[in-house]
Amino acid sequence: MTVSVLLVDDQPLLSLGFRLVLEAQPDLAVVGEAGNGEQAIAMTRALQPDVVLMDVRMPVMDGIEATRRIVESGVAARVLVLTTFDLDEYVYAALRAGASGFLLKDVPPHDLVTAIRSVAGGHAVVAPAVTRRLLDTFRPHLPDPATGRTVRDERLDRLTEREREVLTHVAAGRSNAEIAAGLRLSEATVKVHVGRLLAKLSLRDRVQVVVFAYEHGLAGPHR
Repeated sequence: MTVSVLLVDDQPLLSLGFRLVLEAQPDLAVVGEAGNGEQAIAMTRALQPDVVLMDVRMPVMDGIEATRRIVESGVAARVLVLTTFDLDEYVYAALRAGASGFLLKDVPPHDLVTAIRSVAGGHAVVAPAVTRRLLDTFRPHLPDPATGRTVRDERLDRLTEREREVLTHVAAGRSNAEIAAGLRLSEATVKVHVGRLLAKLSLRDRVQVVVFAYEHGLAGPHR
């Protein structure tokens, strides 16, 4: 199955760079390019892409408003916000508008491609650094393991000792590179462990890992 992508960015050189990365993949196809939010809305309606790769700061209409209108229109396209700016107001606004993910433009090509495939498959994707800040924001609303109000989950028995270690690192908002350095593993090995623990725990993404870890006493203010 080929995933169709609409690129939305007012900087032609960056857009060209993304096009080259995506079109090098046999299962991804760039179906159009828009230079502002209004164009993005019109082209999404006309082209019906699977994923809209959306910039934030653009003339005429910004990416946040365009995302909101695309989501509210009921089209099947999912929006992945990709921006130079990781300011909290952009992160929260994008997610509130209905974006399925938020990544920075310096994301490695492999991670960008993986994120697009994941979003097209109905999953949520949030950059590790952003996950960490979301955790800080919602920490007061999550269970505190120190109180003992945690629930035993038999799914944890499926994890190996190494997968448990990786889970706690993911829950702390660390990237694969940071986890690899901390555990003295290769990034490829870390990716395998993350994939396996997601499957074993029936979790969709890294954000769900954070919540799961807090709910089950594997992370928290006192860990």
